[in-house]
Amino acid sequence: MPEPTVVTATGAVAAASYFQSYSVVGLLVVVGVLFVAVAFGAGRLLRPVVPTPEKLLTYECGVDPVGEGWAHTQVRYYVYAFLYVIFAVDSIFLFPWATVFAAPGYGAATLVEMFIFLGFLAVGLLYAYKKGVLTWT
Repeated sequence: MPEPTVVTATGAVAAASYFQSYSVVGLLVVVGVLFVAVAFGAGRLLRPVVPTPEKLLTYECGVDPVGEGWAHTQVRYYVYAFLYVIFAVDSIFLFPWATVFAAPGYGAATLVEMFIFLGFLAVGLLYAYKKGVLTWT
């Protein structure tokens, strides 16, 4: 049968110092939240409130709102953004890979991993090409 653990005075001191460091973090969080709450409250109390019909209109880029609130959005621009993100992540992955590839003992494994990664990217690019996403119209 295992013996019960006994907390000594040194263990209690270690635990107290451990939790004291977290209490500092907690105090900083509380001070930060209070600072933001006071700033928002002061802004709400000090700002003038004079609602007019012109102030309540939707405003975007200096253009007066005309017509319906719904507008067609070209989804292909988002697809270009996603493709950019994919290839940006690819380049971010290539630089650390090149440094590890140069280290002795990691060459074959990292080479196989990179070809698998590039294979996934190639399949995604081929899929985008077959769907006609890459044609600018």
